[in-house]
Parts: sequence; C-alpha cells; structure tokens
Amino acid sequence: MSMAELHLALLSSGPAHGYDLKREYDAWFPDAKPLPFGQVYSTLGRLVRDGLAEVVETRSEGGPERTVYAVTVAGRERLQAWLAEPAPPTATGAEDLVRKAIAALRTGGRASSVVADQRTAHLRAMCALTATPSGGDDLGARLARRYAVLHLDADLRWLDEAAAALDGTSTTTPGGTA
Repeated sequence: MSMAELHLALLSSGPAHGYDLKREYDAWFPDAKPLPFGQVYSTLGRLVRDGLAEVVETRSEGGPERTVYAVTVAGRERLQAWLAEPAPPTATGAEDLVRKAIAALRTGGRASSVVADQRTAHLRAMCALTATPSGGDDLGARLARRYAVLHLDADLRWLDEAAAALDGTSTTTPGGTA
C-alpha cells in the first residue's frame, strides 16, 4: 500500500491535522491494523518535503498545538496519477503465510503444523469479521470489509489445498487438477 498517496487521498477533502487523518484512515479501513500516529506524522513530513502537501496553519483550540496540512496541486496530480494506475496483482506467493509454509517445508520444519495453525488463525479472523457489523451505510467500509472476507476465504482455500498436499490426500497438484 502506498501510504503517501493514501495520505493525499485523506487530505483531499480539505485541510486536516494528523489526528484527523489517523481517525479518518481507521474509519475507511475499520478491519485493518490501525494507522500508527508515528507513521502519519512521518508520512506528512515527507509529503511536505516533496512539495505534495503543505502546512497551512497551527491550531491549539485549548489543547495541544496541532499542525494543519493541505494537499498541494502537485499532490493532487500525484493522487490522480496513482488512482489511474492499476495496483499490481499480489498473487506472487510473497505473503507471509505462503513464505512461512514454504520455509517450513524446505527447512524440514513442521509444515503441516504451520499450515494448520495458520488455518486456525484465518478462521478466527473470518469469524470476527462476519460476526460484527459491516460498516452500515458507509459503502467504503463495507467494500473494505468484503475485500477482507474474500481475501481470507482465498487464503483458506490455499491452506486447505496445502494441508491436503502435505498429508498426501490431495487430489490436485500445484497449478491444476491431478
């Protein structure tokens, strides 16, 4: 995920300070790992350094001083270019669950155990996602939730196939049907 462009998207609705951006990000992606404050401010610093965002004011509003940022023309152009470019497919096998299973298999580790433990973790995550409300009227939150559920489902299918291959009960071979 490109955090710079995502911060530009968060700023595109108007000037905001880092706390607002973090809160908005967490609302956009309610099932994702919360955005750390440190990442917000380091990304904003890089955007300002690169001329993609600018500091428009500093507010205190009775609390701690907060710096308000706005996207620049160059930032809007960069955001539009990013949105126009399709994201590369991630079916590279580089995801952690694949790396761990293959590493366990190739190092003589307990690959079946790694796959079973991962499957359990995925099932828990799937249950948690499907047991909670999916974002109500917020189409963005509902779409993000649906992506997470479908992604977990695809991972589970791979984990089931890997488990069957490891215990010798597989009816498929990698890349197709046996």
